[in-house]
Amino acid sequence: MSMFTLADLEAIVAARAAADPSESWTAKLVAAGQPKAAKKLGEEAVETVIAAIEGDRAALTSEAADLLYHLMVVLKIGGVPLQDVLGELERRTGQSGLAEKASRKN
Repeated sequence: MSMFTLADLEAIVAARAAADPSESWTAKLVAAGQPKAAKKLGEEAVETVIAAIEGDRAALTSEAADLLYHLMVVLKIGGVPLQDVLGELERRTGQSGLAEKASRKN
């Protein structure tokens, strides 16, 4: 099993974001701004859903990787560290998902 983590991906995205946009897809997305990166994230989310519905395990794996990568780019542009997202997930684990969802309506 791979020891590659989302923290590793976050570091790679940060490093590549600083590259020349003519030499890096990540830098090109960052230079294009949040609307472009968020649109790409949405496209990848739809492709992930389609792969899941179709039951295509290989496609689901590939599309999920694309989705996670593009999410990390959107977070980078938005100035949201992965640790903040993980902290929010950790906070939510103190209650059931149903209770957490109900609390958001208030």
